[in-house]
Amino acid sequence: MSLGHLVAVPVVLPLVTAALLVLLGEKRRRARTLLNVGATLAGLAVAATLLWRIDAGGVPGAIGVYLGSNWEAPFGVVLVADRLTALMLALVGVVGFGVALYAEAGWHRAGVYFHPLFQIQLMGLNGAFLTGDLFNLFVFFEVMLAASYGLQLHGSGGPRVASGLHYIAVNLLASSLFLVGLATIYGVMGTLTMADIAAKLPSVPADDRGLLHAGMAILAVAFLVKAATWPLNAWLVPAYTAASAPIAALFALMTKVGVYVLVRLWTLFFSHGGPSDDFGGPVLLCGGLATVVFGALGLLSSLSLGRIAAFSIVVSSGTLLSALGMGTAAVTSAALFYLVSATLAVSALFLLVELVGRMGVDGQGRLSDVEPGEDTNLDDEEVPLVGRAFPVSIALLGLAFVCAALIVAGLPPLAGFLAKVALLSAVLQAEAPTAGAWWILALLLLSGFVATLSLSRAGIRHFWSTGNRLPPDVKLVEAVPVVALLGACVLLTVYAEPVLRFTGATASGLHAPGAYIEAVLTTKPRPGPTRPGPEGAP
Repeated sequence: MSLGHLVAVPVVLPLVTAALLVLLGEKRRRARTLLNVGATLAGLAVAATLLWRIDAGGVPGAIGVYLGSNWEAPFGVVLVADRLTALMLALVGVVGFGVALYAEAGWHRAGVYFHPLFQIQLMGLNGAFLTGDLFNLFVFFEVMLAASYGLQLHGSGGPRVASGLHYIAVNLLASSLFLVGLATIYGVMGTLTMADIAAKLPSVPADDRGLLHAGMAILAVAFLVKAATWPLNAWLVPAYTAASAPIAALFALMTKVGVYVLVRLWTLFFSHGGPSDDFGGPVLLCGGLATVVFGALGLLSSLSLGRIAAFSIVVSSGTLLSALGMGTAAVTSAALFYLVSATLAVSALFLLVELVGRMGVDGQGRLSDVEPGEDTNLDDEEVPLVGRAFPVSIALLGLAFVCAALIVAGLPPLAGFLAKVALLSAVLQAEAPTAGAWWILALLLLSGFVATLSLSRAGIRHFWSTGNRLPPDVKLVEAVPVVALLGACVLLTVYAEPVLRFTGATASGLHAPGAYIEAVLTTKPRPGPTRPGPEGAP
């Protein structure tokens, strides 16, 4: 399927935008704002176009391949856009646009080079989803992490510096493991192109298979760190809660990079028969279940809304990994639907953390500050109540919080509930449910119950027992991203059937990767002045 240069645009666009933002300097704030938000919106449009073009192919194996520098695989850099890639690019586009818009309310002025770092972050995320080569995956992984270091420290402050140094140290260790794993795999296979490795995997000699598995396991640990798998996730909650609200919302995508790579590599290498079939599946299942338990305990022990949002990411990662460990296309399809809804909801929840925290804090006075004669609410004993009648900001924040809580906890009627029902149905419809399937069933229900308790407690604390606080000021540019992210979840609920059809086709293509392998290895360079076409044509 030919998508031309469109496949490379999600990488090139933020790279060029970042360079232009550096050239503009720090003083041209209006121009930088327009360029950053405009480029992010353009990236979303490109991702939507890719999603539409690939889905219009009508088959699970609809794939676009771009050969960098016109070198065919496995000798050159290859970018691959299939259904899973297009889905993740669209998710980056939606969250990235919402975060870019929210940051323009003031966070972009909290430190230097926010806009270039933001675009480089998007470039790293998009590149990691598009690349078809393990070494270039490492390159984009490092680009993404380098930008995240600066963004995590954006705004300075002791907590950010302390958690940021921990975050950097853990990710540098993960990068070292990544390199060791790459070197081991290359020593055995002689290639790092994913499709080429998958094609050659069945012919690896038995004497070398143990070394290959060791390299794969080391590589997987690096991504299990990024996917916040227990016990490798102690860095996540301090780092995400210390980061500024828009950056924490963007970082909700970071853990999904680790999950994406594990889904991509595991289904490509170990799910279609052969001597290495199902390698690592039980580890992913057990690790995912342990992560769900850890995240649920964290939710139960957290009072801060920021920590609740961070532990919600841990629970979602554990759910996705345990679903991947099941090894069936039906469970993978439901897990992808869950991935989209959970990411959108948690990103919105991180944005709400700052807005909810403003009540009675940042210049929002208390009722004792109200001038005599102002119109305040009175109860039956003529005692002033909180705020004014139906304050818009309180109503907006309360409604947004309820929507986010329903999705995160998996309660009806929104997309989180549909995602969990789809997961439970797929697990129970297996031919012979294993002990792992029953554990997934139990922990899905338990984590939803715990999330409901935790979020209900937070809602009571922030919206019901508000003391004598006045409603906070919420700018339009801050409200729109929250409404947009939650609106996307509502659309996901309304159009759940076609989305589930799409994720079903995506999962079918993942668990039968022959079309992916063939598309990458059979795509030929374009004829040019120095490369003759068929039959010697210029």
